[in-house]
Amino acid sequence: MTPRRRRLAILLRLAVVLGVVAGIVLTALGPATFTGLLPYFTIQSNVAVGVFAAYTAWCALRDRPEPPSVLKGAVTLYITITGTVYHLVLANPASPFAMVQPHREPGEWWGNQFLHTVVPLLAVADWALFDRRGRLRPRYAAWWLVFPLAYLGFALVRGLVVHRYPYPFLDAGQLGYDGVGLSAVGFAVVFWLLGLLFVGVDRLLARRRGAGPAEPTRPEPAVRQPTGSG
Repeated sequence: MTPRRRRLAILLRLAVVLGVVAGIVLTALGPATFTGLLPYFTIQSNVAVGVFAAYTAWCALRDRPEPPSVLKGAVTLYITITGTVYHLVLANPASPFAMVQPHREPGEWWGNQFLHTVVPLLAVADWALFDRRGRLRPRYAAWWLVFPLAYLGFALVRGLVVHRYPYPFLDAGQLGYDGVGLSAVGFAVVFWLLGLLFVGVDRLLARRRGAGPAEPTRPEPAVRQPTGSG
């Protein structure tokens, strides 16, 4: 990464960190408390991408190797899921799982926008502009489902204890476990396809930049010059 690109990467990643912090703080100023926000996938994915952005900003500042592309692809996918599900499912009146959008004070409204819109867009921009290309594989799309599936288990177990569920499509009290299972399968397929889209875009950008995986080079054997006797 050239010094100019490194500076741009640092600025963009710091913007991600600030967006996460601002989003959580402004949202916690509303009715929700910080501990009350923690069970939400939105907060968990934002914290993950914020920590990752802070670390990669430090790596860029020190000109050190960054974490593997498979890890960056994972956190970028999770924050993309956050923005996509919010705008297309939860805040969409046409969705069967639409949530009633409460009146929000300006600070809380901006916090909501940071978490669901600004941070996802900045994180995707960082992945598209500064990640190393040509290192993602189609099988990664399946591996990346581990965290969403773990979150599903967490949400259901927590629901048994507190009798509350963070999202309508996980509400076993309303949908039953069969309904939750059906919606979970549908979301898992969509998330898998979204992961494959990341892999496809990565390969497309690799071809455009001519930046496929680096092949190890071997030193050519030295050629011995014949010596004559005089």
